[in-house]
Amino acid sequence: MQVGIPRETLPGETRVAATPETVKKLVQAGHQVRVERGAGTAARYPDADYEKAGAELADAQTALGGELVLKVRRPDASELDRMKPGAVLLGMLDPFDPEGLRALAGAGLTAFALEAAPRTTRAQSLDVLSSQANLAGYKAVLLATQYYGRIFPMMMTAAGTLKAARVVVLGAGVAGLQAIATARRLGAVVEASDVRPAAREQVESLGGKFIDVPYETDEEREIAEGVGGYARAMPAAWMARQAALVAERCKQADIVITTALIPGRPAPTLIQPDTVAAMKPGSVIVDLAVERGGNCPLSVPGEVVERDGVTLVGLANLPALLATDASALYARNVLDFLKLVIDAEGRFAPPADDDIVNACLVCKDGQVLRSA
Repeated sequence: MQVGIPRETLPGETRVAATPETVKKLVQAGHQVRVERGAGTAARYPDADYEKAGAELADAQTALGGELVLKVRRPDASELDRMKPGAVLLGMLDPFDPEGLRALAGAGLTAFALEAAPRTTRAQSLDVLSSQANLAGYKAVLLATQYYGRIFPMMMTAAGTLKAARVVVLGAGVAGLQAIATARRLGAVVEASDVRPAAREQVESLGGKFIDVPYETDEEREIAEGVGGYARAMPAAWMARQAALVAERCKQADIVITTALIPGRPAPTLIQPDTVAAMKPGSVIVDLAVERGGNCPLSVPGEVVERDGVTLVGLANLPALLATDASALYARNVLDFLKLVIDAEGRFAPPADDDIVNACLVCKDGQVLRSA
């Protein structure tokens, strides 16, 4: 197949959908790979490395005009105009945005939204949400150290003892667990909260303390189990109890990192403005859910602001701040997905009965196949 790797055009998007490592494997499999000049520059993958891997350097028109186009983010209108009807598109396409899916279908594309892959053992190697969230959780802690005016570990000096920072992590999914592990490695005392009871064991295995919100009904416990590895919206009564408990922990914390997201829904509000006002001066909140409305209503997308002496970090797309590693992981995810839809002869031949392929297929033959 003719495979195109265009440069990402979304402001702040520094990742690239293929690296020289994965391009080399595509070329060895018999594909013709065309990489837009400068596509990997922001991720520190120079054009010369792509050429050494066997790719042909091209302009945007050529890269977008491939039979198979690999992207990180969904193409905008100008990119869609340059893509061929019938082409195959892979990327993080936001499957919960109906208007965006209609635009892809209107362009005549067969499109796969990789973030729609099920959370199953077989899909782990191509789980783009996990690979990118892992890095986001790590970077969130480093950002907290940047804006926090003290150190994380306890330190005993001749001039006295410095206490360890207290970190609260809200949401113990992939990003949250990585944040816990990173904060613990830096010497912080860490507490974490999550709606799913199974998260307790994972939090404690990383050295964190689980903030336990008891379930009062069987319905609450059933909902808390989640579906397919994802959290579900909890009943109002449980949310109220969690909010009260979390507010008390946040008031005692030096750092709060929020990661709570429910697919296809606005981010739940976990930290109210009055809680922020009661936090210690110099505290830091890093809101990883800011692109979906934020877990704190005071967070501002793309900005670092101060409210009542508390610094709120609302920087979006944290994996793009680690573009080299984020691209490497993402490109391997893409390569593993391609193994499902390209046959031994190198032809596009998606199986009709594959649960991963069907979950990711969002449009085909001008039709949207997914209900957002």
